[in-house]
Amino acid sequence: MITTVIFDMDDTLYDEVDFCRSGFAAVAAFLANVPNLTAWPTETEIRDAFGAQFDAGNRTSVFNAALDELGVAYTPETIKHLVGVYREHTPEITLPAESKDVLELLSGQYVLALLTDGFLPTQRLKAGALGLERYFQAIIYTEELGRECWKPSTKGFKHLLKQLHEKPANCVYVADNAKKDFIGPKQLGMNTIQLIRPNRIHNTPPSDADAAPDQIIASITQLPQALKRIGQP
Repeated sequence: MITTVIFDMDDTLYDEVDFCRSGFAAVAAFLANVPNLTAWPTETEIRDAFGAQFDAGNRTSVFNAALDELGVAYTPETIKHLVGVYREHTPEITLPAESKDVLELLSGQYVLALLTDGFLPTQRLKAGALGLERYFQAIIYTEELGRECWKPSTKGFKHLLKQLHEKPANCVYVADNAKKDFIGPKQLGMNTIQLIRPNRIHNTPPSDADAAPDQIIASITQLPQALKRIGQP
């Protein structure tokens, strides 16, 4: 019997690309206001250059490539500082209405929890901007436990199960990334559901059966019915 639904955050409860664009805007605003510089691109030009790199599939060196394109000189320390601005900005993101509705519905039927990877304080800032705290009885930021606890490790899930006093068989993990999200919970005996949002960033298929989810849904609105199917013949 499923008693507990554990959610991932990024690209599960909202589109992570919204956070990325919010971060690019924050970095562009910072750069546009650097004093005593001439022939400097505008905030809009900087933001658009970041977005163009991201849209082209650049996930590792957006700032470097965009600044190169704009003809802006930088140092490794410059990039490090821009990454800090990106990670520590207060994001302008909102929880989609369908996510709110489903969380409200499920909170009356199950224990809800959140387990998310990622750097701090970034993940906390995201959760705060989305207003997630009100829906969950427990939230695990795996970074707090140590980088070795990031998925696909089982450590974060074990910590959460202990906190909730729950058995793995009574839990389901809902997430997006088949490359890493489902390996740990499946090893522990949890049920797993992959939510494939249209705008998701990570679309790598599972490497093998150990990484594959038990169910796949195309919208969070399909989750209540997916939960009811668990255990049915």
